[in-house]
Amino acid sequence: MNKGRILIVEDDFDISNMLRIYFGGQGFEVSVAQRGSDALEMTRKGLPNLILLDIMLPDMDGYSVCRELRTTTRTSHVPIIFLTQRDERSDKIEGLTLGADDYITKPFDIEELKLRVQNSIARQERENSLDPRTGLPSGRLIEDQLRKIIREQNWALLDCSLRYFDRFRDVYGFIAGDEALRFTAMLIGEVVDDLGTTNDFVGHPGGDNFIIITAADRAAAVRDRLKARFAEEILTHYHFIDRERGYILAKDPRGGEEKEIRVPLMRLAVGIVTPETRPFSDIREITELAAEARRQDAAADPIVV
Repeated sequence: MNKGRILIVEDDFDISNMLRIYFGGQGFEVSVAQRGSDALEMTRKGLPNLILLDIMLPDMDGYSVCRELRTTTRTSHVPIIFLTQRDERSDKIEGLTLGADDYITKPFDIEELKLRVQNSIARQERENSLDPRTGLPSGRLIEDQLRKIIREQNWALLDCSLRYFDRFRDVYGFIAGDEALRFTAMLIGEVVDDLGTTNDFVGHPGGDNFIIITAADRAAAVRDRLKARFAEEILTHYHFIDRERGYILAKDPRGGEEKEIRVPLMRLAVGIVTPETRPFSDIREITELAAEARRQDAAADPIVV
């Protein structure tokens, strides 16, 4: 069972390799960056559940990496544990002031580090409601972002959902369904990284629903790229026969056990709202209007099988 994604930012190969092997054996998905700039690039392409960050790096110090992560909307919630050879009180205070969640000094006890990692991930999921399948913010973190933008201008909220996802999961199983959700989260991150801004926000409210908050003048381009790439790349999640014929066969819930219906392959429906759409006085108005725009997008994109 995947216990979460850890990004190790460490230029000492012996240490990074030891951590990669150990945490990989504990059920974590582990990535390694040897430079601070590489770590920042990797977090833009896929959010980890936790970052183990060395302070002494060849291109920039860990404090600068932490500052960049904490001031970027998409990574501001990711737990960070500093790894360092320093044991000075001032160094610890500086790291914690920048927003690090914990601090451990080399040489460290690997069992103690494992407990700190597990506790940080569990606390983050408990306090900030990260979706365990995609690692994306949900719950309170999404509401906080909506309350922030309602006081601002030049934003757009994209409400995205996977059409026919429930039938896909019924036929292919929940593991394939979770893989499709993780793929969608990764794809959204790539598109937002290419076309959005560093302050864009991506969330997973639940089920097959995702949201993106970006600049108003970038929303249409993000929507179009996302829908086009999803329609093409989601095909790899289907068996060859289903891809070729363009639909899957599923039991008709109204026709008994023997009757089957054709279910189209998944597509994305995306609705967009901006402050120019109408003035908003409550975050529920934003989400309700975005959901209606998403339904209209789905209705305007009929699929024939």
